[in-house]
Amino acid sequence: MIGQVVEFIQPGPGAERLDKVLVARMPDFSRSRLQALIKDGMVMVGDTVAGKAGQQVEPGQYVRVEVPPTAPSILRPEAIPLDVVFENDDLMVINKPAGMVVHPSFGHASGTLVHAALAHDPNLEGVGGEQRPGIVHRLDKDTSGLILIAKNDLSHRWLQDQFRLRNVKKVYLALVDGLPPTPEGRIEAAIARDPSHRKRMAVVANDRGRESITEYQTLETFPAHTLIEAHPLTGRTHQIRLHLAFLGTPIVGDKVYGHRNPTIPLDRHFLHAARLTIQLPGEKSVRTFDAPLPPDLSQILQDLRHR
Repeated sequence: MIGQVVEFIQPGPGAERLDKVLVARMPDFSRSRLQALIKDGMVMVGDTVAGKAGQQVEPGQYVRVEVPPTAPSILRPEAIPLDVVFENDDLMVINKPAGMVVHPSFGHASGTLVHAALAHDPNLEGVGGEQRPGIVHRLDKDTSGLILIAKNDLSHRWLQDQFRLRNVKKVYLALVDGLPPTPEGRIEAAIARDPSHRKRMAVVANDRGRESITEYQTLETFPAHTLIEAHPLTGRTHQIRLHLAFLGTPIVGDKVYGHRNPTIPLDRHFLHAARLTIQLPGEKSVRTFDAPLPPDLSQILQDLRHR
């Protein structure tokens, strides 16, 4: 299993040790390997990163295991230019371009944001994990915009806690097909892995998935499209893309959850992480970082405004 995510709801009738639960669910892995995944923070029970192998898992609890890819075994820095919005001794704020994968995974052994960040700061190696040094959160390959990279373990833990406690405010810009049912609203729809398509997520019943909340508001309307500002209150995989499609307004260019043939010529989906507000390690007040729309997305809006 390479770069695999295993998710399940623990059945009854009673509580069991976490490592015992994982051994039963993932027989291809040794107990020591599974215990190492727990130690490395790759296992979540409910909404919390598992603390120890012996912690009890209660019936009905959600468990998620991320198995890092086996390749590459050694990360080599690559001199890929980065748009650094902010940097200090603890972290970097990067404006990631569309088309760049965040960290190495199966099929993406080079050219990732991690490779570029290691060239920018070689001391990142080993921060937060061998294969994903410095990574605190993720953006999809074709989503552009702001992403944080921790530069030391203390900062990495601090930033992870800020995301876990939902103290981070994220603002995304999305152009969608159609018009949402209301100019602004709140989408509360649980998300889980689509059992029929392992690379997709799906909206499921609340007791089968993880709580997922996205607020949105309309910024601008066009005859067949709407520019939306989305505020994810949780951080599930593909959350904004899936929630907006669930609303009946899929993101332009999203061939996974939207139209197979884009309604506007675009090589990627129109989703951009435009603003990030967070309290940084060692600071008492919050900071806000902004990233303007990249030229390809700005041009689409200009074209729509002049039709």
